[in-house]
Amino acid sequence: MLYLILLDYLRPLAEVEVHLAAHREYLSRHYAAGHFLLSGRREPRTGGVILARAESLADVARWVDEDPFKQAGIAAHEIIAWAPGLRASEVPEHWVPNAAVAATTPAI
Repeated sequence: MLYLILLDYLRPLAEVEVHLAAHREYLSRHYAAGHFLLSGRREPRTGGVILARAESLADVARWVDEDPFKQAGIAAHEIIAWAPGLRASEVPEHWVPNAAVAATTPAI
């Protein structure tokens, strides 16, 4: 199952920056473990988004609790379980094994 983790900053960007290195280390650990597939900041810079892959919502909630942004009260996290039914042909099948390839994938 895929999960979107939406982060909303609760503190000014100057405080976010103080915890950014620790947050990036947290992201690196979860990429290395195969949990996270994509991540990045929102535009405008009001928070971030992480695309995760996990067996259960409980696993993702546990990972979110490890985020230095959450531990420091810098960001609020929302977890959205997501079961895509269609995927573009260039999206790896192992990311979403139950999603069919869309009949046409127009260039963006």
